[in-house]
Amino acid sequence: MTDFTNVQKNLAGRGFSVKTFATGAEAAAYLDGAIDGKSVGIGGSVTAQELGLYDQLASHNEVHWHWTNGPAERAAAMGAQVYITSVNGLAETGELINIDGAGNRVAGTLFGHEKVYFIVGRNKLAPTYDQALWRARNIAAPKNAQRLKRKTPCAVKGDRCYDCKSPDRICRGLVVLWEAMMGMEMEVVLVDEELGY
Repeated sequence: MTDFTNVQKNLAGRGFSVKTFATGAEAAAYLDGAIDGKSVGIGGSVTAQELGLYDQLASHNEVHWHWTNGPAERAAAMGAQVYITSVNGLAETGELINIDGAGNRVAGTLFGHEKVYFIVGRNKLAPTYDQALWRARNIAAPKNAQRLKRKTPCAVKGDRCYDCKSPDRICRGLVVLWEAMMGMEMEVVLVDEELGY
């Protein structure tokens, strides 16, 4: 089992609530029980998809996710009471890192919700901020570009970020949460499985 003790302590010191689970199924069951009768936005997240959160939550919540219901859902997700996403990198020192193309996913983590949940598999964890940023740029971004069938050097080669100027580039904005944002609850759900990119 992964030792989450250090990252839990550092996240808590930065104002985040933290829950840990051995499996994605346990984390999904926890979220399904914790979120009830709410409007829920799900940011573009392979992790949320792998956990089947849309189907679970939609049975007793109003859920907005553009991967399921089309691009118009992005605006509705932004106005939801609860927002769910993941991260591209999480430093053991407590910084959460996300890179985005359109901006809706990262914007949803910054303002306007009662609560934001970040679901993070052990594969997203890196010892330091610099290593978490490296992971976001050189592991998560190329895999996402490949998934989206973009014509970028990282998608073609699948090995690293080339800091390209391609019109298909998905790395257009970087958000680092040094601490939980003011005015809403933020919870990191750590899972001892590999989830997402």
